[in-house]
This record gives sequence, structure tokens and C-alpha cells, in this order.
Amino acid sequence: MKKIFYILTVTALAAAAVSCEKFLDSSSPSTFDAPTVYSNPSLTENTIFSISQSFGETNSYRGRYLSWIGLNSDIEWYNTFKATDEKYQIAAYSLLPNNGQLNLDNGPFAKMYEAIERANLCIEGIREYGNVEQNTDMAYLLGEVLTLRALLYYDLVRAWGDVPARFNSITSETIYVPKASRDVIFKQLLSDLEEAIPYLPYPGQSAATSRTDRVNKIFAEGLYARIALMACGKALRPDDVMEGDEPGTTGPGSGDLGTVRFSNDPMFSGEGKTALYTKAIAYLRDAINSKTASLEDFEQYWKNQSNMDNLVAGPDHETLFVIPFSNGRGRWNYTFAVRTEGSSYGGGSTVTRGGDAGPVPTMWFKYDKKDVRRDISCVNWRWNSDDEPELAGIQRWYFGKYRFDWMKAHPYTGGNDDGIKPVVMRYADILLMAAEIANEVEGAAAAQPYLLPVRERAFKGNEDDAETYVSGLTTKTAMFDAIVNERAFEFCGEMTRKFDLIRWGMLKTKMDAAKQEMKDLRDGKGIFAGVNGLDGDVYYQVNGSEISIWGFNGETSKPSGAWEKKSEYFTKVVDSKGADTGLYDALIDGIYAVNPDTRQFWPIFNTTMINSQGMIKNDYGY
Repeated sequence: MKKIFYILTVTALAAAAVSCEKFLDSSSPSTFDAPTVYSNPSLTENTIFSISQSFGETNSYRGRYLSWIGLNSDIEWYNTFKATDEKYQIAAYSLLPNNGQLNLDNGPFAKMYEAIERANLCIEGIREYGNVEQNTDMAYLLGEVLTLRALLYYDLVRAWGDVPARFNSITSETIYVPKASRDVIFKQLLSDLEEAIPYLPYPGQSAATSRTDRVNKIFAEGLYARIALMACGKALRPDDVMEGDEPGTTGPGSGDLGTVRFSNDPMFSGEGKTALYTKAIAYLRDAINSKTASLEDFEQYWKNQSNMDNLVAGPDHETLFVIPFSNGRGRWNYTFAVRTEGSSYGGGSTVTRGGDAGPVPTMWFKYDKKDVRRDISCVNWRWNSDDEPELAGIQRWYFGKYRFDWMKAHPYTGGNDDGIKPVVMRYADILLMAAEIANEVEGAAAAQPYLLPVRERAFKGNEDDAETYVSGLTTKTAMFDAIVNERAFEFCGEMTRKFDLIRWGMLKTKMDAAKQEMKDLRDGKGIFAGVNGLDGDVYYQVNGSEISIWGFNGETSKPSGAWEKKSEYFTKVVDSKGADTGLYDALIDGIYAVNPDTRQFWPIFNTTMINSQGMIKNDYGY
């Protein structure tokens, strides 16, 4: 009963969606025992809101997890190169267990397990007292909490690899447990989602599923597919524990360096993989055929995101689930928006915000000129103190999907926590996962109908080009290569690329290619040979809050009219004081400081290892 009362007390303070009157009209605190709580959908819902509180804690998702877990990749990188910068170390794969940004007793590892414990208590209570078979409201809540727990474990595994498996509430005997194989965790999550999906309405079909900060059926189906792709993909793994091995000498927590490989578990390889993918594509097709989510206009979608107008789910909307931050929580635009230097858009003359990370400098040039995603995903300007855009320089690109000037509040006064609710999944990912899995199990022709709508939206006004492109992808290899590229173009700035590259076994290979392409861009070689505008001169015009740049699109003559000239924009490497600038070698090579294939996962941090009484240990050479 003590545990239940604690959760409800925290929830009453944290969940604005539940009125004080509604809360106080329930039973008195002295009678808030498990049978009372978990036979009442309203009180049970309150315990689920306590899970959302854990997402928003200062050093949980809100802190360094969301900001840095997806960096660096071949399309996104940290915009500062400084070996002693602890945030650079996170992004550049040189993170150590004593890193001051993450070696915290209330960091994301601890807060995720706090949320998991709350979920475990709720699941156990609903199963015992909730009468799920006859109460659809309680069935929804069980489906929701099972899905949230699956999301938490998915995020734990993508950060740390093998982690402790806690699927029951803590007892005195289970306070300290070692790591478990991620395969054990994956199996439980997939089983949980199979149970949860029938309990959940589609987007817009209930009061809860009309909101994107609550779980719906399509999100759960998409999460099933994400976990299946991760489980069946490559990753850095310790050696498996084999029969006869001395305890502690192999497997998770043995200190094994690990190798990048597929799982050896029969469920995630061979015929088991095919069977799992068959289930996953069936869920994705159900999501698509339900017609309860859809693609939106690309630019308007991202304007809505910065406007915090992404909370509505349903047939006309693309967002499926967002991190359930309150309106005064989260640091998404603060970290990733187009940079503001003294602009009122970002908070005023003494404030610099946004632009900590951005697209790698080559990314803009890899889009087709007709692709509407290009100029929204990658911008080469920032806001100055006159609220005007100014050129940023070849080495500094920003994510145009995130902009303070698109926020409703102007001038912005929200401080470092901007209230932006980062998108966990949108409908475009449902389509592209369907294309990838259909291609794997059925071939290119089966994948084409799912890739086509994403490509058509990207080529708005040139849909025939999209159809010609997709219809030409007739082999499994060609389709897979197209999906690898399409996911880069579609999700640039959304920090999913690193995990795609890991499961495809391409992390270091693609990052090495990105390094070479940046040097080619600077030197006008390789795919950038002869590209006009790379000779050092770029022209630009500023019209109010809009900037036009000449020299990026292969123009063959100087622009006419009133254009400003920016010389040595691309080729300058050393300034007049002898300082490195532009795309210099150390900056480019600094996309990673340690082989990323050996550091695909963060270390378990010192504080966590100490608090585990020695039960949790590091692998991967940390």
C-alpha cells in the first residue's frame, strides 16, 4: 500500500490532465491499497501518469539522453569539435564511465528503471484486480502500460546494449541483479506488445488515443516492428554464454569486448527471423489499412511541431506518439533548433540557443533538387541580433525542422525548457519499416507501395518523378539501398540514423564515407567535382526573415540584382590569425574519436555500478 500511495501522491502533483477534484473525489489516501486502485480505471490511470513524470525528470529523457543518444552518424553530428568537451565525447564515441554529463545517480539509466518499476507495479495490479476481460477502459490501460514499458526497454537497449531484465516489481531478493541478454528482453517485449495491441484503439478512436502523448494501436504496432528490426539486426554483442562456461566468463557483464554480429537466438535468425518479420509486416499493414493516420504536408508538419500543435492523433495526422513532456519541460529546440545568436526568436540579446548539432555539411547536397525535404531539413543560416538570417559557413549547418521563429510565443520567454514534445514515431516510419520488412520477406514489388507515398510527398509537384524512381526498384538489393537512402532523407535531424546504421552493420563504413565526402566537398573532388559555388564565392540576399543563397545548386553565372558576396565560403581553411576554420581535417576526422563499431553503446556509468553493489559491470572494453 505504501508503494501505491507514493505513486498516486507524485502523480497528483505531476499530471495536469487529472483535475484535483477528480483526484480528491476518489477514496481517501488511507484506503488507497492495491485492490482499491487497480479496480478503478481513474486511479489506475493516475499511476500510469507517474511513468510520464519519470520521462520529464531533469536528468532523464529531458537531459542528456534525448540530446545525445543519436549522435554522431553519417548524416548528423555535434557542431563543436573540442576533445575536452564532455558533450563532444558523448557524440564522438569517446564517452567514459566517469563522464560528468551522465555519471549521475539520477541520470537516464536510473530514471528509466524508476519508470519501469512504476510500470511493473501497475501491470501486476491490473492483472490481479482490473477485470480486463470485462472492462475495456482497464484493458486499454494495461495495453498502454505494457507499451510504455516496451518503449523504456527499447531505449535502454539502444543506449546500453545488455541491461538488467526487471519484469516484476522489486523485492528484497531482487534489489540487485546483473545484466541479462538483450534477447531475453526482446522476447518479453514482443510478447507484451502482442498482448497489448488488441487492447488499444486506433488513433482518434477514443479520448486517450486522440492525443499523441497517450498510446494507440498504430504506435504499438510500429514499436513491435522497431523491436523486431533491432533484435534481428546486427549490433555489438558479448560472446554468448555456452553450456559448460565458467559463470561470469562470457555473456553480459563479463567484460567481453564483443563483436558486431547478428543474434544466435533461433527466434531472431533463420526461420525464426522470417516468422517474426511476417508478424511485424502484418501489424504494419493493419496500421496502414486502418487509415487512422496519414502523411501531412512536410513543411506544415514541422511548423506544427515547433508550434506544439502535434498533440492531436487521428486520420488526418502523422504523429503517433511524442515524449509526454509538460508544456514547460524538455530542451529539444534549445538543443537542436536553427541557432539564434542574440535574436528575440531565441530569447533576446544576451541569449544563444539551438544549433548544438546539425546535418553533416554534405547532407544538403545529397538531396535531389526537387526534394522538398532538403531546404527544411538542412539550413546554412542562423538568426542574428537583428532578427535577420545570416550565413553560417560551410562547417555549420542546422536542422531547419526545428525553429524558434515557428513557435507561437514571440519573443520567446520560455527559458531552456521549451516544452517541445519530441516525436517518438510518425506515420512515415510505419511506411518505411513496412517497405523494409516487405522487401526482406517478399521482395521489391511488395515494398514499392509503401515507399511510394513517402517519396511522392517529398517530391510534391513532381510526383511522376517519384513514381518513376520507385517503379525502377525491381530487385531486393536496389530496394534495400533505396530504403537506406530514404531513411536518411526523411529522418535527418530526428536522431534515428545511428541505430539504423548499427542494425544494418554499416555504422563505421558509412561514417568513414561521410568523412571522405566532407573532404571532397571542401576540395571540390569526388562527387563534388565541378560543383559551382565551391570555388569560394557564395552570394546571398536577405528579405526580412527569408534568405536566398546562390551557389549551391550548380548555377553557371553570377546572379543579377542586389546580392551580397561571401568570399572563400567553402575553401577557406585558416583565417588571418592562423586559426582553423571551415572544413579542416581535424574537424572532419573528429566525427568520431574512437572506432564507433567498438563503442556502439554507452558504458554503464560509475555511479550506477557502485549503486548496484557490484552486480552490474561493463562490457565492450570500457
